[in-house]
Amino acid sequence: MNLERCRYIVVEGPIGAGKTSLARNMATRLNYSLMLEQPEANPFLEKFYGDMSRHTLSTQLFFLIQRMQQLQSMERENVFSRSVISDFLFEKDRLFADVTLSEPEHGLYRQIREHMPLNAPRPDLVIYLQAAPEILIRRIRQRGNALEQRISEDYLRRLTERYMRFFYEYDQAPVMIVNSEHIDLAHNLADLDMLLARIDQMRSAREYFNVGAS
Repeated sequence: MNLERCRYIVVEGPIGAGKTSLARNMATRLNYSLMLEQPEANPFLEKFYGDMSRHTLSTQLFFLIQRMQQLQSMERENVFSRSVISDFLFEKDRLFADVTLSEPEHGLYRQIREHMPLNAPRPDLVIYLQAAPEILIRRIRQRGNALEQRISEDYLRRLTERYMRFFYEYDQAPVMIVNSEHIDLAHNLADLDMLLARIDQMRSAREYFNVGAS
């Protein structure tokens, strides 16, 4: 795979995997436009982390509307005519819905989503960052984002498992699956260069990048 031919790259993974840092670093290195998720704009998110049973649906619907509006804005500005890297996949909405919503809420969510114009372009490449839930929770505690401090390891475990199932079935774009446990793609340029070189060597639609502990 030639990275220069990838016009739309998505970095994905559960909370704490490092997707935003990697997306920023790749955008800088490759001179791409950057499209980031905006969780801090969701007024329900802090309440959701405190009481998921009460605030799940409102949180989910806000993100759904936000992503639709962001996509429409990007289309108006013709952003996808340039090279873009993003820290979220538009299809992830149903992934989180599966983890968080009750069956009645999920039915309502599906009805609303079916009537929303969320026709995102297909990525040329998806980079899926993996890490064990205990590592994710440690990273979240270390980075000290007040909004995230109430996230439980149980929630991260369920989310991680759903991500694995999602990408096991995902076939809309080539996927590089990265074990991020023993590399630092946020601060170590050598690790970033190693990943970029590995992507350039991709020859199939699903490949793995796994650096063991030193």
